[in-house]
Amino acid sequence: MNTALISSTVEHSGAGILVDQLPAAQRSLRIAFVTETYPPEVNGVAMTIARIVDGLHKRNHDVQLIRPRQEPGDAAERSPRFHEVLMRGLPIPRYPNLRMGVPSKRALVQLWSVQRPDVVHIATEGALGWSALQAAQHLKLPVCSDFRTNFHAYSRHYGIGWLYKPIMAYLRKFHNRCQCTMVPTEALRRDLEASGFKQLSVVSRGVDIAQFTPLRRSAALREQWGALEDDLVCIYVGRIAPEKNLATLTSAFAAVQAKNPRAKLVVVGSGPQQAELQQQLPQAIFVGQRKGEDLAAHYASSDLFLFPSLTETFGNVTTEAMASGLAVVAFDYAAAAQLIRTGDNGVLVAMDDNAAFARAAALAASDLAGVRQMGAKACATARELDWASIVARFEGVLDAVMLRAQAPQGLPLVTTRRSVV
Repeated sequence: MNTALISSTVEHSGAGILVDQLPAAQRSLRIAFVTETYPPEVNGVAMTIARIVDGLHKRNHDVQLIRPRQEPGDAAERSPRFHEVLMRGLPIPRYPNLRMGVPSKRALVQLWSVQRPDVVHIATEGALGWSALQAAQHLKLPVCSDFRTNFHAYSRHYGIGWLYKPIMAYLRKFHNRCQCTMVPTEALRRDLEASGFKQLSVVSRGVDIAQFTPLRRSAALREQWGALEDDLVCIYVGRIAPEKNLATLTSAFAAVQAKNPRAKLVVVGSGPQQAELQQQLPQAIFVGQRKGEDLAAHYASSDLFLFPSLTETFGNVTTEAMASGLAVVAFDYAAAAQLIRTGDNGVLVAMDDNAAFARAAALAASDLAGVRQMGAKACATARELDWASIVARFEGVLDAVMLRAQAPQGLPLVTTRRSVV
């Protein structure tokens, strides 16, 4: 370990010593973090990765972030124990604001031969992620990955369902070449294990309760929407795209208005299906993409979060809505299944039962007081989702991956347990 890292470890230790099972100070790691999406891109994966990277940096690790260049003038950020490496990227079809990586194995082998990381973490499975996996294996570096997006499920919503099996085969091949793959829920772990994925470890996701809070509720914003204090405001936040099952949002809001004609629907986001959805929901308020405190105010100024998606691995918007004090109507899987108790802090609907989703939304719409009571309990649930504990769990998996890479073949993955003293 170099002297700069030793020095920064000593400085950090005054704020709290991280200990393993043995009473020794935490070792600073050199982590290469590879991703094809990152802020300012707006999506749940980018946001989660940024939280993890920031948390690792704060826990005294050297982080090398490797991502595609997002704009021609995009400059690599450098600060103590953090630096970016920008690679060539291409726009994603139908999503011009997002970039995907290109094959870069040779560049990564050269980079890591000079600046050898302790461990490589791959957050996305595109061309850049595959190149990183090949480079790490070539250099015999420990490598782990994330399963963050149900690309195989997306194929069914874009008229290419025949690609489901080839996509799943590629994802299985990709992740099974890693020492560990992190997944956000136990249910997803079981599903992937049944499909032949190996070495899976559950690392959930947190929510920023300082940003997403009922305190950001705005009477002025509700007035812009034409909503009085005793009017029900429903909200959807996410991509406006086929994989989000937005036909169910349309039918659900029609059912809501049949019960509560003054109800409003706010749609936050953009995507290839926007023009079609605006035609189907002419009465809805489309506000485009929102970020930061502005996004938080849109959540908090609403009452009921309608989330009909069936393709999430987790669904960060669920926890953001709950932290903002909203009752949630969602299908019984991913984050919703983990966190929502029907009738207490939201409503769960059986998978694929779109008619039941519409009925649940309409029933909630008939009881505004009940919706707001569930919202208060949802907020209390979300406050337990602390990012610091999530990052510590992530760090423990990295430790276990490094140990397994050094051990004889066949040794099972055992996650290191850490605590803060």
